[in-house]
Amino acid sequence: MPGGGIKLGTTANKAPSNRVLDLTRLASRAGRKATGIDRVELAYLRALLDRDTECYGLVRVALGYVLLDRAGMQSFLHRYEGRTPWGAPRFVMRFFSRLDPLQKRVHSDLWRLAAVRVYGKKLPRLLNALTGEFTYLNVGHSNLTEATLAPMAAKPGTRITVMLHDTIPLDHPEYCRAGSVEKFHGMLRRVMDHAELVICNSDKTRSDVVRHMAALNEEREEEARVTPPNCIIARLGTDMIRADDTALPIELPQDRPLFLAVGTIEPRKNHALLLDVWENWNEDEDGPRPVLGICGSRGWMNEDLFRRLDRTPLRGRDVFEWPNLPDKSIAALMGRAHALLFPSLAEGHGFPPVEAAMLGTPVISADLAAVRETLGDLPVYLDGTDRYSWAKAVKSRIEEGRSGTGASAGFFPPTWDEHFNVVLKMT
Repeated sequence: MPGGGIKLGTTANKAPSNRVLDLTRLASRAGRKATGIDRVELAYLRALLDRDTECYGLVRVALGYVLLDRAGMQSFLHRYEGRTPWGAPRFVMRFFSRLDPLQKRVHSDLWRLAAVRVYGKKLPRLLNALTGEFTYLNVGHSNLTEATLAPMAAKPGTRITVMLHDTIPLDHPEYCRAGSVEKFHGMLRRVMDHAELVICNSDKTRSDVVRHMAALNEEREEEARVTPPNCIIARLGTDMIRADDTALPIELPQDRPLFLAVGTIEPRKNHALLLDVWENWNEDEDGPRPVLGICGSRGWMNEDLFRRLDRTPLRGRDVFEWPNLPDKSIAALMGRAHALLFPSLAEGHGFPPVEAAMLGTPVISADLAAVRETLGDLPVYLDGTDRYSWAKAVKSRIEEGRSGTGASAGFFPPTWDEHFNVVLKMT
């Protein structure tokens, strides 16, 4: 640890322009298909590296904490994107059996790349290496522990900013893993106690966050209540995906109407409704049978649907699972699709409908406030529980054909530049 510390500049009467971005989530997801939250953290990493202000990356690793300087963050990004291979695991990693082989390499490289590193829960010692004011940014719903937030809040000149993507575990616990409600409650309580600013991705998310924080405050004795952090809305940008027709799945049926569902196969995403539509398709319908392409990995609490997908006679004929496809393949599929189907039962944002609209692909979506905020009247909105209306909408799209696409040519979604123009002025 440098004796003189890493000196950060300060700006009077303004939020400090020096930022420490938590990269714990991205580190834990290395080598896996990026989720929506992963992509947000990645966008923040790229945005900070593209700017001239000082930036650092904090990661909770198996041995403790590491702080990456700009060069370390750039090297981490190159490894995450696959431009540089991860190095060999350090000897000590053999004692961390809970980590898979790739994670052992990730943690080893982070330790090597660190400008400052500390063992165990000695985060205050690491923070002492930073002199001057800074903003701690956590946008990944990860590492929001008391062991991380309390030392941050205790360090003079530090501001804590957290992005909350949704409150689904509290509003729809039936779609979440066991223990998710208690875990999310704890995270929200810690954010309320320590953060100065909360970034929300939609009006819906902000409304939900404010409501739940107020309820948590009400549960406390009056003297223990706090002033909740300011909650702002900064809509997420979406990167234009470059399609590569040479990367299409080889088993994709040709000359048949294609419909896509993009996202992890979990109960909330409601793939079961789509399988119901396809399994009950009327064989007497005129024209070729539609193809359902499910682009997403299998998630959790969905064993009944997994069994149906494994056993349906439609598998490999009318229904296809394509997990872990690269973005260029998904973009190519969207370019051929009659529509993106998005029957999700709850969302804080929802990237797939926005990506489809950007590519000119029609969107058929459950009627969700978060989708309406971004796409307005562009999609066809349906009840996410009404199989018959979804079957009717699919048939209508087949009748219109691919010539019916392109209605979104004038659609201009929020951009990352717009997002960061809001966020970085306040952090």
